Amino acid sequence: MRIDAHHHLWDLSRREQPWMDGPWADPIRRSYALTDLAPHLTEHGVDRTLVVQSSSSYEETAELLTLVAGEGPVAGVVGWADLLDPALAEVLASLPAGLVGIRHQVQDEPDPDWLIRPDVLRGLGILADSGLAYDLLVTPRELPAAHAAVRAVPQLDFVLDHAAKPAVATGDWQPWADALSALAGLPNVSCKLSGLVTEADWDAWRPQQILPYARHVLEAFGPGRVMFGSDWPVCTLAAGYEDIVALAESATGHLGAAERSDVFGGTAGRVYGVGTSSTQGSPGR
Repeated sequence: MRIDAHHHLWDLSRREQPWMDGPWADPIRRSYALTDLAPHLTEHGVDRTLVVQSSSSYEETAELLTLVAGEGPVAGVVGWADLLDPALAEVLASLPAGLVGIRHQVQDEPDPDWLIRPDVLRGLGILADSGLAYDLLVTPRELPAAHAAVRAVPQLDFVLDHAAKPAVATGDWQPWADALSALAGLPNVSCKLSGLVTEADWDAWRPQQILPYARHVLEAFGPGRVMFGSDWPVCTLAAGYEDIVALAESATGHLGAAERSDVFGGTAGRVYGVGTSSTQGSPGR
């Protein structure tokens, strides 16, 4: 079972995407539907996917959840919810089946310690009680707070998106590498092998610039806590879906078959509770 654990879909006729805040986003400033992604999944033998929120909107989350109930490849949704909402538990309970996790654009918060605010930690505890995972969308700036939050809520499964966005374009290694290793030392966090290509020079990247970062992720977390994600269509700013798959296959080429199977499906299946027909549409893990 091969799973793409991180992609997006959006309809600009329904809502804007505020993060598309400049000309840099013009190449992807259009709507993307599952029909646009499907040929790539077929070509690369991807059986199931996890679609991830792109706007801070309950309406978007509800729309994405309709895809889980269909016959298509979407096995679950990492949606958005207001962690500060006093009624968070009730809101989560009201959402349709298929929600497997929550994500917030922590990287856009002015406060680098946003994750360890008492009201945020309360919300993270509610996610754990609701059987959901939490995707960490952070940069190296927020990694210390992410580490503290993961320690503070040990009953919650955390998933680090895009390996915390290391500075691939400049080749900087620290403090990212040590902070990532420290985070990997906590058992309730895993990491997506995703999003690295858009941290490189979009027009001039080479695999040898990206692979050391990917291999550090694998060494720090181990294949059993790493999952492949394409970050499509954002990845197309720098590379095609086929390039992302090739990079992941190159990064994992030294692993055994069982370990590669973890990265390309097993880890996501365990963490999010998806991957087979019996888990499709089930809430939480």
